Amino acid sequence: MTGMDARDAQLGDPELKKELAATLHARRELGDDYESALVDSFLEKVDQRIDGAVDRRVRRQVAEQQMVVARGSRSPDKSTDTWGERYGFGVVSLVVAIPLSGIGGGVADLPGLFVTWAGIVGVNMAWALHGSSLLRRRGGKSGEPGWEE
Repeated sequence: MTGMDARDAQLGDPELKKELAATLHARRELGDDYESALVDSFLEKVDQRIDGAVDRRVRRQVAEQQMVVARGSRSPDKSTDTWGERYGFGVVSLVVAIPLSGIGGGVADLPGLFVTWAGIVGVNMAWALHGSSLLRRRGGKSGEPGWEE
């Protein structure tokens, strides 16, 4: 919002309209000699209103940002993972598990099959836990939010 837009929005305020009417009435009574002082006084009141509105808006935005940071950079009403992210990895890993099972079982028989499936289960567990609080720590030093050394 530009300065003119803010001033136009502030003129919708009934108190500010009364101030403008009083300033114009005083100007008519006092004459041109006091016009500059009256206009400066009115503009100072408008500036104070604008400053107050901007201060409230900045405080609200800072508070919202602090809430987002306090919640671990996640908004409670917006989920960061989609169905594809949640289940796609599991589906792909099961599709890839078929040839890997054949290779592991063919090369090392039953122990090879166990090692292959232990790896598949381990990778899927790591993917499932990657966003959970079990792996995430607060106050990052490593450059990534939520991780610490």
